[in-house]
Amino acid sequence: MPATAPDTAFPAPHGSARVHEPRRPDCPWCGSARLRTRLRTGDLRRHRPGLFTVDECRDCGHTFQNPRLTPEGLAFYRRAVRGAPRDPATERVLALHAVRHRRRATARAMLPFGEPESWLDVGTGLARFPDTAREFFPYTAFDGTDLTPRVERARELGRIEEAHVGPLADPGVLARLAGRYDVVSLLHHLERTTDPRAELHAALDALRPGGHLLIETLDPRCAYAALFGRWWLPYDQPRRLHLLPRRNLREELEARGCEIVTAGHRAAHVPHDLAGLTALALSHALPAPDTPWRAIPPSAAEQRLRTALLRAGTPLVIAAAMADLALSPLARHTPLANSYRVIARKPKR
Repeated sequence: MPATAPDTAFPAPHGSARVHEPRRPDCPWCGSARLRTRLRTGDLRRHRPGLFTVDECRDCGHTFQNPRLTPEGLAFYRRAVRGAPRDPATERVLALHAVRHRRRATARAMLPFGEPESWLDVGTGLARFPDTAREFFPYTAFDGTDLTPRVERARELGRIEEAHVGPLADPGVLARLAGRYDVVSLLHHLERTTDPRAELHAALDALRPGGHLLIETLDPRCAYAALFGRWWLPYDQPRRLHLLPRRNLREELEARGCEIVTAGHRAAHVPHDLAGLTALALSHALPAPDTPWRAIPPSAAEQRLRTALLRAGTPLVIAAAMADLALSPLARHTPLANSYRVIARKPKR
């Protein structure tokens, strides 16, 4: 397919200056040059072209995509492309992040702190979380930011009152929102930002003195990540750019004078690791799917065979999902936990 316009062009091979920034020799969190390569992988979930590397800092444990995608590359890998394949099993597993009962549990975590007057949900997308949180906080005014125009659609649907497109750390966005909110939530958002420290500081700046910051994010020290390698679904390369160890996040908040009210894995763990592994492995064990960037598309017989085998393998994914649920009570209290939650209070002065 010819690359005739920026909105239809596909990225060049791995290493292209158009798709990747220069590889950085140090950790973006602590500046250490003691890096190790954690994995190299392709786009296992959406089958798009390219090779991606994830490095880990040996000193602070920060895990990050290196080299990072350019803004053009990020836009391509995050946007929907007509004709691109989607494996239903993998998408259903990922949907566990956003199921209603999980959103309700996250919202309930803020009940002990009273009803806030205003709440900003960062990276809100279609604002499903504010829509759920309103059940517990009916008099709270919810606003949202997102990297995509979906947030404007959320405002049209009445789920939020104000919609802001762009990173919260963008000076234009932050200038409108600084010091306005009693609660700011960052729910699985930091891992998708190009500069998580800047986004974290911007979230604190958006809070009023004494306000609360609610964070849920992936833990790069999850034992499943070490066991499964590139088949650990939460890596989701190349769309997730940073994974922050809990210690790093805690130290950064305390350095800004915040009080850590609660921090732990128990309430934030998402039981989908075995199901994600099974869904990804199944997808890649079968004949390759038809994609817009393949030079030679598969035959109709190959496409039918893939569809039939994916359906036949669905019981395997279901069995793995049941195993995830059965192990969840144990995993939440062990290194198998894949996410953690931090609630921090901004100093009153």
